[in-house]
Amino acid sequence: MLQLLINILTPILGGMGVAPADVETYVHECSGYIYALLAIILAAIAVAIGAHWLAKKGDRHLWRWGAGLATVLSVVVIGNLVVFGPLHSTVSILVNGQGSVSQASRAASEEIIGRVGDEGFVLAENDDDLLPLPAETTNLNVFGWASTIPIYGGTGSGAADMSSATGVLDSLHDAGYATNDTLTEIYTAYRDTRESLGTTGTIGFTDWTLPEPTAAVYTDEVLDEAKDFSDTAVVVLARSGGEGQDLPTDMKAVIDGDYAEMANTVAGGNERYRYFDSEYTNNGDYDDFEAGQHYLQLSRTEKDMLQIVNDNFSQVIVLINSNNTMELDWLDEYPSIKSVLLAPGTGQNAMGALGRILSGQVNPSGRTVDMFINDLTSTPAYNNFGNFTYTNVDDLVEQYTAADPGFQGVLGRVSYNEGIYVGYRYYETAHDDAVEGFDYDAAVRYPFGYGLSFTDFGHEITAFNADGDDVQVTVTVTNTGDTAGKDVVQLYSTPPYTNGGIEKASVNLVDFAKTELLDPGATQAIDFVIPKEKLASYDSSAIKTEGGGYVLEAGEYTISARSDSHTVLDSQTFTVEADIDYSADGRASDGEAATNRFEDYSAHDVTYLSRAGGFANYAAATAAPSAQDLTMTEEEKAFIDSYSVANYNPADHEDPEAVMPTTGANGDLSLRDMTGLAYDDEQWERLLDQLTVEEMSELVAVGGFQTVAVGSIDKRAMLDSDGPAGLNDWVIGVMGTPYPAEVLVAQTWNKELGAEVGAGIAQEFVDAHIYGWYGPGMNMHRTAFGGRNFEYYSEDGVLAGEIASATSNAAAAKGVYPYIKHFAMNDQEINRCTLLQTFATEQTIREIYLRPFEIVVKNRQEGPYAVMSAFNFIGNRYAGANADLLNGVLRDEWGFEGMVLTDWYGSYGYQMTMDSVLNGNDIMLGMGTQARSEIENLDSPTMVTALRQASKNVLYTVANSGNYTVETDEGGIDRLTRMAIIIDVVTGLLCVGAMTAVVLRWRSKRAKARASDQ
Repeated sequence: MLQLLINILTPILGGMGVAPADVETYVHECSGYIYALLAIILAAIAVAIGAHWLAKKGDRHLWRWGAGLATVLSVVVIGNLVVFGPLHSTVSILVNGQGSVSQASRAASEEIIGRVGDEGFVLAENDDDLLPLPAETTNLNVFGWASTIPIYGGTGSGAADMSSATGVLDSLHDAGYATNDTLTEIYTAYRDTRESLGTTGTIGFTDWTLPEPTAAVYTDEVLDEAKDFSDTAVVVLARSGGEGQDLPTDMKAVIDGDYAEMANTVAGGNERYRYFDSEYTNNGDYDDFEAGQHYLQLSRTEKDMLQIVNDNFSQVIVLINSNNTMELDWLDEYPSIKSVLLAPGTGQNAMGALGRILSGQVNPSGRTVDMFINDLTSTPAYNNFGNFTYTNVDDLVEQYTAADPGFQGVLGRVSYNEGIYVGYRYYETAHDDAVEGFDYDAAVRYPFGYGLSFTDFGHEITAFNADGDDVQVTVTVTNTGDTAGKDVVQLYSTPPYTNGGIEKASVNLVDFAKTELLDPGATQAIDFVIPKEKLASYDSSAIKTEGGGYVLEAGEYTISARSDSHTVLDSQTFTVEADIDYSADGRASDGEAATNRFEDYSAHDVTYLSRAGGFANYAAATAAPSAQDLTMTEEEKAFIDSYSVANYNPADHEDPEAVMPTTGANGDLSLRDMTGLAYDDEQWERLLDQLTVEEMSELVAVGGFQTVAVGSIDKRAMLDSDGPAGLNDWVIGVMGTPYPAEVLVAQTWNKELGAEVGAGIAQEFVDAHIYGWYGPGMNMHRTAFGGRNFEYYSEDGVLAGEIASATSNAAAAKGVYPYIKHFAMNDQEINRCTLLQTFATEQTIREIYLRPFEIVVKNRQEGPYAVMSAFNFIGNRYAGANADLLNGVLRDEWGFEGMVLTDWYGSYGYQMTMDSVLNGNDIMLGMGTQARSEIENLDSPTMVTALRQASKNVLYTVANSGNYTVETDEGGIDRLTRMAIIIDVVTGLLCVGAMTAVVLRWRSKRAKARASDQ
């Protein structure tokens, strides 16, 4: 019976984004009510049938009506019990959600998005000054199937409704260009949909097909017509990505549907959570890819098309519409390609920049946010990114599968062997150290921070002062060309390095700024103040510290203004006379000094890449995991097992000195009274005393797209929503304007424009009466194959952190609390929910992966903030229950005040409310239905004290949000309760009325019968 209901509901609720495991859980939660209702219905049927034999002929309808109406009332009563019981959190969101995005807000968003395109498109090549096109060029041949359906975003939480987005052809037409309709019709006839476009939040299936028509479609007739139409061609190539799946590193396995091989190259998982659930449809009677070729290389069909274009047109522009950096060394094979533009996911209308740039209306000023590497399989991280699972854990798998339907069938592992040498930090350092056998020009297509303009700029450091605790730098930019334009000032630090000492890259971004629009000959002086503490390195190996910490080592430091990570325009040096050890008193920005918190359990037994001896250990450090690496020791198994859903024992985590706090006290404080009060104001203790244990338990356990109502303090139910590309509330069906992928926002290198993005997104949230925003995403582009790279800014934490900080501050100023996510090291989708043990040195964790979060938290200006923790483990501890991360670093060191939310609470064999709350994670992103959502030891002083602290963090955040600073409604009965009351009253009255009519009719008939007998 229950399985039949599950089978019926799964496809229905699946269309709303509900996972099969959740549907199963909901049905089992309601099983008692379902059986009760079934029993009542069967009893009513029995009464109705039995009345035929047991009741008199004139009385039968009375019994049947009574049984039927009793069933109706039972359905309503049981419905109330279900709706206000096990499904209350889920149903209340669906019913109580209200509001829509105003046309004024959408118009404002589109204006902002248009400027993101103008400033974010990167002009990567422009041979013979092809762009801007001459005024007499009015016709364009546009090649490439992606010209008809480009990539606007991605899938999952960063998805959006792209049904009305500006496309490539729209942009060109808006700029006054005519395009070749014959070519367009070839592409639309070939295929008119893109399965992985990102128009919904779908996770779990990807069509990796690159649906280019084969060379045969470009007949002599088609090409002759095209050459008569124009001598200029635009070629559009695109690559998609999204949540749940990283990009395939062996496309032949995808084409063949070889799941066994794909499990090695794409991901692993069990039947219910197949990361490799994907397909590729061949274009012809050949394979587009050979074995071992990856998704970020050209397909055979693309190569054929490019060769045809190259042979028939003298002026070719290539638009790379990809959220992930592609291999672009093939550009040199086609001499007709003169110009290249990089345009990742463009959202609603950023693609409009294409026509404006080609026509010269806009001078491009975007810069790359990642290095473009010619061979992506040769990057230091490549061999240690992907599907690595422990091979000797069958006993654990059996236990977890039995204990938790959400468990994903494997235990994963990933090691960040490349250490701090991510992206440009490795390539620039290897070049500067003249590493034997390393050829920078052969390895790198475009450096980090690279981009061209239609004009030229000069950069000069015109003021420099390194006395005191700060380095003060002024860079004067002059437009030395003949076209107005904007430029980016990039400041990098080169620290002193001792062979075998603290690891340091030779080039490190420290700050940046974008100029205003400068006319030819105009100048602008930009001032920077760089605290010297930002130049310090983290000494996780205790080379210069006791127990680890930040150190500004003695020696010569160079601050350089560069056009990109590789090209120095001007520089100045200063000397630090003696080591400055911050491990004792901390840096000025720290609440507590940073010392090793993760090193012992996160570094593990791994060979990490070292600069020593010119990266002498490169081969060993970057090798793929060995069989020994994938064998878990018995000690490791015991530790992991003790924190699993199957074996977690609350008694093991009791604090014997804990005292039961006051709960359920009488008081007259409401949450509205707390708005604007400091986090440590004594009134918070009085308010918290009023909370009951049951209220706190529900508040922390049920945080899926909401925070629940709390009666004792008059807190009303409130809504949170996805996502990084703007409002994407698939639960209540409210969608905002699709903002561009964060990659494109970062390519603007414009903090002020990033703030406008944050304000624009937040205003749409405010319109919809939603004040919790699951964004921005701030994980790293560790490799080009990250499926969610579109949702994250860059390979560099400073760039990501500064753009995210501007975005978050602007959102918070409108009362919207951003959940900066995913904290931390959730840098691959493969095995992300498989107890994924992520190993790295503490220096790597702090300098690379925590850096953007640190910048956002420390740069907070006003308004509420929140954090979303990550699915993965750091070492052998779940990030969502890692006290070192959530309390030690986030709160104690960085001074964060606010709530921490888990990522989606699917349980997965390891997510437990008790464990999370005891270790600094305040609220669970779920509906309270998963395994171990319920807190079992509510009579424990340890647990209740933790619940109280978690409740304070949640309440502090929402009390200072737009729920109270913008909304003026004092509350009242919510829509669900009003609806339930109306349904109950109307149903009750109808049933009473119907039964009264039946009884009166029955009595009337009996009276007539008596009269007849007399």
